[in-house]
Amino acid sequence: MTDTQPKTPFLPDDAATSWPPVAVPGQPSGATAPSAEEDHDAASSTPLPEGAQILDDLRVQIKRYVAMPSEEAVTAVALWIAATHLQRAWQHAPRLAIVAPEKRCGKSRLLDVVTETVHNRLITVNATAAAIFRSIDGDDPPTLLVDEADAMFSTTTAAEKNEEVRGLINAGHQRGRPTLRVSGPEHQVQEFPTFAMAALAGIGDLPDTIMDRAVVIRMRRRAAGEKVASFRTGRDTPALNAIRDRLHAWLQALYAQAMEMEPPMPVEDRAADTWEPLVIIADLAGGDWPVLARAACRAMTDYEAGQDEEGGLRTRLLVGIRRAFAAVGDPAVLSTKHLLESLNADREAPWAEYGANGLTPRGLQLLLKPYGIGSANRRFPDGTQAKGFARNQFLDTWARYCPEPKASDAPASSADGPLPGTAA
Repeated sequence: MTDTQPKTPFLPDDAATSWPPVAVPGQPSGATAPSAEEDHDAASSTPLPEGAQILDDLRVQIKRYVAMPSEEAVTAVALWIAATHLQRAWQHAPRLAIVAPEKRCGKSRLLDVVTETVHNRLITVNATAAAIFRSIDGDDPPTLLVDEADAMFSTTTAAEKNEEVRGLINAGHQRGRPTLRVSGPEHQVQEFPTFAMAALAGIGDLPDTIMDRAVVIRMRRRAAGEKVASFRTGRDTPALNAIRDRLHAWLQALYAQAMEMEPPMPVEDRAADTWEPLVIIADLAGGDWPVLARAACRAMTDYEAGQDEEGGLRTRLLVGIRRAFAAVGDPAVLSTKHLLESLNADREAPWAEYGANGLTPRGLQLLLKPYGIGSANRRFPDGTQAKGFARNQFLDTWARYCPEPKASDAPASSADGPLPGTAA
């Protein structure tokens, strides 16, 4: 008798004769694994989420007409524009500061693109604070757009004249900061809302208090090889308006969801307040946008922090004092005379503006007064006494306003022992 053989399924002539070595997760056990080419085709054919596609289209339009300074700047502008369509959901209304060192850097052209894509635009070149806050609707805020903002703040006289406008722009960064006015025949006190997103374009930096509340786009003049399309209002605005309408339709349905979101942020404090609406928009959009938004946030806020360290007068003074201490081995005490000599030796510092001999002891005292730091009589190794500062007076202030640079960037000590005017 012959043994019974197990029956095998009939295979067509052109069928594979070997079984897959392992089962494929998510597929029937008899199915074969897709090839690498099939995986790539499937990924590339997967449609983008609606929000990501709209933002991608907006990015294309921005780059079509404007030579942007970086890809991070393109990401930031696209997200800021989208965020204007959900202003009712935000606790903070980030400003968009479009600044340039000179004319013909593209700031007005970028403002043109922004104007045609934001929600409920309110554009002005020169307006009073009263006209602005009477135009802001608390239930559906407009997007305030100010061109040639440098004319409002570039001189002391202009800045004083427009101090009320600056205060209004600052107040409108946070919800619940109304301005009060007496109005009507009975002189009743009336609250006017100030909360609204705002974009300001100008030559040179805007006032520090505005820059600190802004996503800053630092435009530059186009290089020879950078080409952009010309912008014609009648021809080009319909396409931009179509993107505006798509943004609005997409985001209005997400209002409640946006209200509840508290996304992880790569920055803290006011920078986080300013960038949070943009990051929420990116998270709602999906695709690559959550990663792009956080990368742009980190890079652009780091850059502005560096600008503040080099440009903020008091911050620059603190950095200069730290360098003066480090240059002589970080002694416990440094005389006022030695400190001023070190500060005034920096030819690129602004201290020359303080007089023929640069920064004076009185000027130094006034600049340090807001930090609660002052000079006092100090005793030095050679037995002499003189006005000076203790290093530990600055430690907390340095940590708060200009954190210590990385070890690789720290200045090396240039002295082996105490120098005149110093104490170990």
